[in-house]
Amino acid sequence: MPVLVRSHVRQVIIQDIVVKRLIQQLLVLIRESESEVGIKFVGDTRMRRLNREYRGNDQTTDVLAFAFREAGGPPSPMLGDVVVSIPMARRQAESFGHSLSEELTRLFIHGMLHLVGYDHERSEADARSMKRKEMELWRRVSPIPKLIKDKF
Repeated sequence: MPVLVRSHVRQVIIQDIVVKRLIQQLLVLIRESESEVGIKFVGDTRMRRLNREYRGNDQTTDVLAFAFREAGGPPSPMLGDVVVSIPMARRQAESFGHSLSEELTRLFIHGMLHLVGYDHERSEADARSMKRKEMELWRRVSPIPKLIKDKF
């Protein structure tokens, strides 16, 4: 279950190995242990551009998920990409009163569930189902590992 981690930001130092282990754990928990996934960290400008281009929303957002299987075509082990805005995640972590690692984990869980077909925007019932699954996965990956390296 290969996990590709790419960072396009300099504000934080991502601990790639720890992120990969967490994503591999999530892949097992969502029954996609043979799948591959990409995790990308971006800034607000790039996230806004992606959100505008792919969702028609001209604003930044915290996480976007690009499910490759929804695109059709031949079967592939690649589940998709989860793109996270580090600045937005940092603001949300401060707002919610938890660590950046906890916020990133919350966003990974949310994005990974989108990759396997969960969609909170379809209906209230789907939103409740996704929220339940998010809480279950959160409990199963806790305690949350430190995903960000201190700069000193």
